Amino acid sequence: MLEFKDTGLDNIIELRGIDQFYNNGEVEIIKGLDFLVEDKPAQGQFIVILGMSGCGKSTLLRYIAGLQDPTAGQVLVKGKPVGKENRVSMVFQQYSSMPWMTVLENVSLALRYQGVSKKEREEKAMELIELVGLAGHEHKFAQYPSLSGGQLQRVAIARSLMANSEILLMDEPFGALDVKTRLQMQDLLSSIWNKFHPTIVFVTHDISEAVYLADDIYIMKSAPSRFVEHIKVDLPFVRGRQIKRDPRFVELVHEVEDRMVAVSEMG
Repeated sequence: MLEFKDTGLDNIIELRGIDQFYNNGEVEIIKGLDFLVEDKPAQGQFIVILGMSGCGKSTLLRYIAGLQDPTAGQVLVKGKPVGKENRVSMVFQQYSSMPWMTVLENVSLALRYQGVSKKEREEKAMELIELVGLAGHEHKFAQYPSLSGGQLQRVAIARSLMANSEILLMDEPFGALDVKTRLQMQDLLSSIWNKFHPTIVFVTHDISEAVYLADDIYIMKSAPSRFVEHIKVDLPFVRGRQIKRDPRFVELVHEVEDRMVAVSEMG
């Protein structure tokens, strides 16, 4: 079992002794899972979680977002139990924008709930809309076919950053996109991370994507699930697509593949 060592930094996300059972305890999905992400101000972290389908990767994100409670254990965000005061936004694979609202209304929604004036919230929302490449689309409804799949995910990312620029949870957000759009979204997310320095926890099945984006990769074993592998991605902090041709990048992809295969064979 992978042990998470506390180095003395403040913890931004912590899961302690997590169990998840279904059917009155007959189905055991997660057992004794710990997870620790330390806060690195002005730097942030990019954490990628890998694992076989059904091992509970998305469930962990739902815990952190406050969308689901574990059967047992504790979920802390910035040292406090997840609640209304410290909920975290989440970007899903399925498009999650409010289709009856415009792009501008979607992105500024969190500020609306906070009572910020319309003028101020729209000004701040437009800054993010421009950042994610949607300037000129702000008055379109956030729905297909008015916007493409990639554009809808840009809306979701901007809305999440507006709600909480410190932590961003992403559950296979690029899984439904075509290859070209997926590569563009990877580059966009990398640039956002370098600009805002948030803590990002990202779930994917794409190993090359994981290596390209991550500081740290954690691998979960199948049920009863827990973390069993940690891979430090020792690539330059600022990355461009050309790094995918670097021998170290290729070596890391093969290393992660090998460890994934080994983990898949665990009982």
